[in-house]
Order: sequence, then structure tokens, then C-alpha cells
Amino acid sequence: MKVILSCYNPSMLTHGGQQIQIEQTQAALETIGVSVEPVRWWDARQTGDIFHHFGRLPAHLVQFAQEKGLKVVISELLGGQGVRSPARLRFEGLVRRVALRTIPRRLLVNFNWETYLLADACVVSTPWEAQVLAWLFDVPPEKVHSLTNGVEEEFLNSQPVERGPWLVCTATIAPVKRVVELAEAAVQAKTPLWVVGKPYRPSDPYALRFFELAKEHPRLLRYEGPGAYPLQDRAKLAQVYRQSRGFVLLSQWESLSLAALEAAACQCPLLLTDLPWARTVFAEKARYCPLTNSTARTAAALRSFYDAAPSLPVPSRPLNWVEVAKQLAKIYESVLKSK
Repeated sequence: MKVILSCYNPSMLTHGGQQIQIEQTQAALETIGVSVEPVRWWDARQTGDIFHHFGRLPAHLVQFAQEKGLKVVISELLGGQGVRSPARLRFEGLVRRVALRTIPRRLLVNFNWETYLLADACVVSTPWEAQVLAWLFDVPPEKVHSLTNGVEEEFLNSQPVERGPWLVCTATIAPVKRVVELAEAAVQAKTPLWVVGKPYRPSDPYALRFFELAKEHPRLLRYEGPGAYPLQDRAKLAQVYRQSRGFVLLSQWESLSLAALEAAACQCPLLLTDLPWARTVFAEKARYCPLTNSTARTAAALRSFYDAAPSLPVPSRPLNWVEVAKQLAKIYESVLKSK
């Protein structure tokens, strides 16, 4: 079995969880003996058995791959859709079905709604996202596989140390992660917050706003610059989680936060935005904050979490990437056997 991995987001231009997911998936599959190659767009002679694309592959490329004898597996992050209510998701699915019956297909082709139905398998990070695929795109359940992300051994094997006074947030400094809103709430609640991450662009106005806040409140906001504690240094990042009083991620949406899983592996108490993905994965093993524009409400939730953190339950142990790869290999094998 030979697997070709594909993604449209160049790692040199973007950074984040998807890059880590793809890199670790390839490494873990190779560890268990699966032959894996990144797609070589310039190489017309490249061959394989499975074409695994991270993102929404255009429907016509799904068909091209299948005509060449490849089985197509789609992994897409559905964090944006996953924050919508069940009623809205069902309504949007109804709108899609009506549009397919009443609007010429040539006008809808760029939406690539058929991608999930044409693919041989769809892999999502949580059972909630499997339900999103069913409501939005009518994907049959037998085609959808819920498979959590993994965590590197540096986090799983990290040793406990005495926790300090800082809450930690590991995230890209971007509006979707709501780092500025979290920092403002931390200042109001007087809860020390350590931010580890960097913006996509240092000149981004949102990032500049956070940098200014950190300069104004050095006793409450700890930020050592975009080059400090790089996310590639996994052992050092594990030490950060172990030293922290708790982990906070109040993002606007997520698929399945790798940072939250890493913190969980280091037995760090969790405070997450009250969204379906978080409730599905962590249930009662985390605290939740409503998604709100009210700094006062966020500050109150942050203060309550800070005070309770030492006595909160330890999150469950996440899987490592090899355990995830073994489950993914079974999905590949089942796809290869199907007609």
C-alpha cells in the first residue's frame, strides 16, 4: 500500500495545527511500515494506491484520481461549520439540496459540494464533525470515519513539575484564536497569562494590538516574542504546559485543537470555548467559557478557572501519533477492499 498525501496550504506561508497533523501523520505511517509520499505536482509518473487530501479537493480532481485507480480519502477541518447550531446546519443542507435541483450545475461547481460524496472515505477529527457532514452534505455514515489527532511522545512522556502562577495559551495570534480578547479579560481578572505563539504577519493590526497590551501589562501578560519557545521545539513546549497552572483556548472555532491535546497529555487543566468540538472530546474533563464579546463575562470565567485549576480533574490521555496511524491504516485497507 502506497499513500500520497496532498494539501493546498504551503507550510512556508502558513503555520498551525494542519501542518503538524500532516507531518506527524506521514512520520507515524512510515513508522508502522506504510509507504508515504507527498504529492509531487510536477511528476506525472508518480503512482500510489491512496490519495489522501487534507482540505476540500475539487470534485473533478476526485474523479480524475479515481479514474487513475486511486482511492481518495478526504480530511477537512470543519471548525467553521462546527460552531453552527444543528437547526442552522440542517437548514443549510436543505438549501444545498434545493440549489442542486434548481440551479444549473455549472454555476455551483466551485462549491465542490460533491467532493465528500465522490470520495471513497472522509476522515474527521470528532464525532460532531461526522454529524456536520451528514447534515450539510448528506454524506452516508458508512463513508465517514471519526479519528482523533495524536500527540507526540515529548508531551506524553513529560514529567510533572511544580506548577507556577501562569495560565498558558498556545495559539497563532489571529482573530480566530481571540488572543487579544483573552488578554484583555486576563488583565481585567488579574490572572497571569502566558501566550506562546506568533502571528501570520508581524505587521498584522490584530497582532500589533496584542503586542501593545503585553507591553502595557508585563506583570499579567507574559510574551517573549514570536521566536521564543518555537512550536517546533516540542520538548520545550511540553515543559511550558507542565509549568503552567492551566491551559486556556477561547478561539472562535476549532476542528480539534492540537494544542489542547498537548496540554491534556501534560495533565494541564483546560478552559475552552463552550463549543461542540470541545464538549465532544473533553466532556466533564474541562471547564468551558461561553463565546462572548463581553470582556467582563470572559474575565469572570477566567478568574473562576484560575482559582479552581489546582483541584480540577486531569484530562484523559490522548493517543500518540502511531496509535492514530494504525487506525488510519485500517481505514486505508477497508477503502482498498471496497468496490
